[in-house]
Formats: sequence, structure tokens, C-alpha cells
Amino acid sequence: MRGFIHTIAIAALRAVLLLALFGAGWNIYRRLPHDNHGNGSEATNESSGTTVRLILRPSANNVVPIETATFRFYSVDVIEAQRKFEAQRKEAQRNLDSRRRVGMRFDDFLVQQMGKRQPVAGQFDERGEATASVLPGKWWVHAELKGGQQNISWRLPPVNISGRERVIELTPENSYTRAKSF
Repeated sequence: MRGFIHTIAIAALRAVLLLALFGAGWNIYRRLPHDNHGNGSEATNESSGTTVRLILRPSANNVVPIETATFRFYSVDVIEAQRKFEAQRKEAQRNLDSRRRVGMRFDDFLVQQMGKRQPVAGQFDERGEATASVLPGKWWVHAELKGGQQNISWRLPPVNISGRERVIELTPENSYTRAKSF
């Protein structure tokens, strides 16, 4: 009788082990990126992101090569994060709490504030166009066109990104600053 119970217990433990291995494999598989088209192209569903097309339309008198322009999508308001960082730094100095924020730079603080939604960056091509895959949600768009005697920057208010594709135009009218360098 004891041999029969022992054999049943061994068989049950083997079954539990196989189920645990299958469950672990399934858990890893469902977190992998999936190709819904079957042709190697990137899927544009909620989990992989929205394709955002940026179109840069500089002024007619622009002499700076457009391909020098760069862009970044931030999931948090960078200016507000900078204010918060400075306020915490001043508070730590006021309290003489040297253990708080020791060695933390603003870049590290910003990464911490953004959590899982890290910045998306890129560069424009010679036609003034760029594409990026961005997760759905609220994003702050920053762009810069530097060179020559004129620098133009954009800081768009929060843009709600959703759907399959979104187009954002950057023009002199919606620029943040225009600066001349001497």
C-alpha cells in the first residue's frame, strides 16, 4: 500500500512541476512584442505605440540645414520637473540633510519621474520629416533647430497621443523661442 501512495505522490508532483514550467513559459511569451501583420513590420496597437509623424516647416529665410533639427517626446512636463528638482534641492540644503539627493543629477531625477515611459528622441531628415513610435497618452514635445545665426526651439503643450497615427507640425508660429547667435 505504501508503494502505491508513493507512486501517486511522485506522479502528482511531476504534473505540478510541468504545469509550473508551462505557466512560466506562457508568462514570458505573453510579454514578448507581437507582430500582428506577420511580415516583420511594427504593430501599431495600444501596446506597441502610435506612429507620430513630425513635420518641420521652418521660415522661408531659414538657411540652417533641416537635418540638424532634433526632437524629444517627454512623458512629464520637463519644466515643472526642473522646478520640483530645484525646490527639493533647496529644501535639502535648508535642512542640511546631506543624505537626501546626494549625487542625484537632474537627468536622474527626470528618469525617476518618468517611470516606465522614457523619452523618445530622434532627428529630422532633409525634407524636415521624422517618425517615432510613442506609447499612447499625454506627451510634451520639444524640438530644436540649431545652426548658423538662428536657433529655433519648440516646447509644445501636452499632446494627447492615441490611435494608429498622429501628425504634428512645427512651424515658426508655434515655436517657443527664436534666438540669434553672434
